Amino acid sequence: MVKVVVIGGGWAGVAAAVTAKKAGAHVTILERMDILLGLGNVGGIMRNNGRYTAAEECSLLGAKELFDIADRASRHINIDFPGHKHASLYDVCKIEPMTRKLLKEMNINILLKARAVNVKLTERTLTGIELQDGQMIEGDVFIETTGSTGPMGNCLKYGNGCSMCILRCPSFGPRVSISKKAGVEDLIGKRKDGSYGAFSGSCKLNKDSLSQELIHTLNEKGVVLLPVPKEEINTKKLDMKVCQQYALKEYAENLVLLDTGHAKLMAPFYPLDKLRKFKGLENARYEDPYAGGIGNSIRYLSIAPRDNTMKVDTVDNMLCAGEKAGLFVGHTEAIITGSLAGHNSVRLVKGMPLLELPVNLCVGDLIAYEHKESQTEEGVKTRYTFAGADYFKRMRELNLYTTDTKVLKKKIERLNLLNIFEEKLV
Repeated sequence: MVKVVVIGGGWAGVAAAVTAKKAGAHVTILERMDILLGLGNVGGIMRNNGRYTAAEECSLLGAKELFDIADRASRHINIDFPGHKHASLYDVCKIEPMTRKLLKEMNINILLKARAVNVKLTERTLTGIELQDGQMIEGDVFIETTGSTGPMGNCLKYGNGCSMCILRCPSFGPRVSISKKAGVEDLIGKRKDGSYGAFSGSCKLNKDSLSQELIHTLNEKGVVLLPVPKEEINTKKLDMKVCQQYALKEYAENLVLLDTGHAKLMAPFYPLDKLRKFKGLENARYEDPYAGGIGNSIRYLSIAPRDNTMKVDTVDNMLCAGEKAGLFVGHTEAIITGSLAGHNSVRLVKGMPLLELPVNLCVGDLIAYEHKESQTEEGVKTRYTFAGADYFKRMRELNLYTTDTKVLKKKIERLNLLNIFEEKLV
């Protein structure tokens, strides 16, 4: 029996658990909070721009379960908003229970309120993860998907303080870098001005705190644009955002609201007194972060060096995925890197060659391109996402972007990779 331990239960960790289980492993997820999916509980955007291509490629490779759940949970499909086409908006209030149900049906062991704080290491090999309560969780191979946000001191040092975001460090304890505990020096992302980290790109407003007219429009159309007064337009604020695919002038000139169950405000933060000056937002209240009027969480401060199979450098039996694995933005990007890490974790234990996704698939090209670019000074100031900014431009230039699933299936069949993540290896 191959024992796989996944540290972190966000989109990347859940995806890794699914493919490791399908490969035949006994899988345990360690999650420090009382819910799974982490930032997935405030996200909600799927299939926009190149993410449609990536989701279809990953599904054809054999990891379709999480995309199917997101599709079933979507409140709106095939909608457009500034800079983005054919998006789906899933309900952030429904997605976590649906995902947890899938994992239980697959007999994946989930340990909640299980904060990882240290490692048991023999030379270059991990043998266990120590939890806050002193329990040692042993395994054959470990996948770190803890993300790159927190602890609280980082949000104070590089942002505007802890704004009590969905990650709830004060309640469940701060995230600990397991790769660093194993002796691996973490990489740190930078902003365009050279300072470290970046603000999370959006906030949630309680939909019931909006006017009935705005609620109706959101429920019907999924999108609302509220023009910002000219004297309040601040394009420099766009540079703060993690999500550079939304760093467009339209997001400085308008408040963009999306319906994800709550009202998703596409800004890293917005002063409450100014927010309430907009028609329909007179009684607006933040859901996440609670202090969204002054700040948001700070991300990209803890990235593990890795290769294109998602294996962590200098530790023999450790892989990584999601934001822990690079300057990636988004749920789709997390699911893809997690799916590859989970599959390769079993290959690693069995002594099989690790799978590297080919660069003529966008899912393989993103992983390889971020790995190469992040070694450069300019590369650590960039974010990598199928949904926009520089990487989506690259996708189009390389003819990797398509919404034609028949074309994608033929390509993956030619590569002999159709349903590769479905293969049972043990």
